[in-house]
Amino acid sequence: MEVELKLRLKNAASHKQLISLLSQFHTKTLRQHNLFFDTPTSFLSSQRSVLRLRKDTRCVLCLKSKPSLVNGVSRVEEDEEELDPVVAKECIENPSKLFEIESRVVRRVRAEFGVGSEVGLVCLGGFENLRQVYEWNGLILEVDETKYDFGTNYEVECESSDPEGVKKLLEGFLNENGIEFEYSQMTKFAVFRAGKLP
Repeated sequence: MEVELKLRLKNAASHKQLISLLSQFHTKTLRQHNLFFDTPTSFLSSQRSVLRLRKDTRCVLCLKSKPSLVNGVSRVEEDEEELDPVVAKECIENPSKLFEIESRVVRRVRAEFGVGSEVGLVCLGGFENLRQVYEWNGLILEVDETKYDFGTNYEVECESSDPEGVKKLLEGFLNENGIEFEYSQMTKFAVFRAGKLP
């Protein structure tokens, strides 16, 4: 179970101000390309699950299930594994290739959802995400600039076993510095599927 605090920054100015304030704590920048797969009838989505392939410095296949996002706290069952970049490229070009690779995540898709090569998968497309990572007050903060075909969204995320404690600390910091934010109400995938910014 992945537990994260997710706060949506209101605009580009809030995003710029936050990354400026955090600049001395910056550890890395990741350019992430996220692609999603589902059956032609959107069966995984109907079961509140999503199969994602993320490429940045690595290629990672991930199955996320049963998401909950309440008051900015996200909880989701997550299973991920690294893929060889050459294999990942082949799977993007031909999603049915996913059923030919040795993959724990794909085995789960088959076992738990009954989705195999006879049903098939299609690539739904995806979005780009520029992630700035910071070590701040003992926390790992990820500040995202997510570019969809229909607009750009800004978010700060922090994975923690104490999301309420993190929320209090981070909200205090944002409020002190006049950075406008609200609790995220949709996952990035849900925004992508909706086809419009929240």
